[in-house]
Amino acid sequence: MREAIVIGAGAGGAAAARELAGTYHVTLLEQGSAFKPFGFKLGSFERMRMAGLFVDPHMITPLFPHMHISNMGSMPLVWGTGLGGTTNLATGNAIRYDGPLRELGVNLDEEFAELDAIVPQTTAHQQRWSHLTRETYDAFVAEGLDPVVMPKFMDAKRCANCGQCVLGCRYGAKWTSDRLLDDVDPALLTTLANHRVVRLETIGNQVASVICKHAGKTVKLHADLVVLAAGGVGTPRVLEASGISCEESLFTDPVLCVAAPWPGADMHRELPMPFASQRNGYILSPYFDYLSFFFDGKWRMPAGDIFSLMIKFADDEDGHVGRRHVRETLTEHDYETAAYGVNDCLRIMNRMGIHEEETFFGMLNAGHPGGTLPLTRANAQSLHDSRLPRNLYVADSSLFPRSMGNPPILTIMALAKKVSKAAIAALA
Repeated sequence: MREAIVIGAGAGGAAAARELAGTYHVTLLEQGSAFKPFGFKLGSFERMRMAGLFVDPHMITPLFPHMHISNMGSMPLVWGTGLGGTTNLATGNAIRYDGPLRELGVNLDEEFAELDAIVPQTTAHQQRWSHLTRETYDAFVAEGLDPVVMPKFMDAKRCANCGQCVLGCRYGAKWTSDRLLDDVDPALLTTLANHRVVRLETIGNQVASVICKHAGKTVKLHADLVVLAAGGVGTPRVLEASGISCEESLFTDPVLCVAAPWPGADMHRELPMPFASQRNGYILSPYFDYLSFFFDGKWRMPAGDIFSLMIKFADDEDGHVGRRHVRETLTEHDYETAAYGVNDCLRIMNRMGIHEEETFFGMLNAGHPGGTLPLTRANAQSLHDSRLPRNLYVADSSLFPRSMGNPPILTIMALAKKVSKAAIAALA
């Protein structure tokens, strides 16, 4: 049987590995280890936070090794490592958002249907909403914002309403992308954790080997097909290290929260993003931002007494991923988009009895990097960029032509399946 190497065990990598297994024996490489949820009690950290001991978001990584922070200058970028990748840190939103891909002629209907059959997606969590969540939903409706209950990758019966989805689910309620591999025949799949890919070696128009670091040693692996799905930061870094240039077109889907004191809100114990409103270039949703809670002085009050709404907006593709840095500069258009979202949040809060002078912002941050090797009309059918060796494919958010301003997990998995099918056909 021919050999395939898939780099990255997040949404794209796991979906690609599942699709390829059988046609190929797949070796799945992941730079992290088996994921473990945040293991500390938040009460202890809340006391330290109230004392002002947490001053830099980078401090989270020693406490929670699976969460990484990159400084982009204007805001921190959050991403995850470990089997399941950043899906372990996501809120499990199962949104199909492939409009920009359809515009290029990429049809993912078949792949979404296949995922619907194997990935749990539910809105049953609505039955367990708190009174405040329902009141917030009603305020969205009254303001004409057309909120929609968020489909979640989860088993709603196992959810403990701990509110800590972004710190890893301790109860097994949230589905993560590594679960795609649960029923793959072990004879067809080898998973190698703690293998950091350094570069790809090419001969002619072929990837000849994948060079990794593992336990301080250099490991060289060979395969007939290589699928790179190391995420919006990891993928361009591997390509650049291998002498393959990417576009200077990074987007990050920034997040900004508008918050206010609300004694007894207990939003930190609610399922984050239980519903969302789709606006022009951004979405709105209730969301307790742990990054702001830990590291923003304006949030220095008990977690249970903060009410917060999220704005996630589609930013211009104006960033760049370097070997040692990630740069993203928000444009005037980005700030205008965020301002529209802020105005909507203030309208909702005013309807709920919160005065504008009571409100405060969260820490601007981002978590959906992509767009560094964007698909075009020229390669939308082959799903293969001409800069890549013949047997190298990319299968993650790097391919997105522009920022979506929306949760990308479901769309990444569908696109990765489509890319894998294209690779199988092209190399048959």
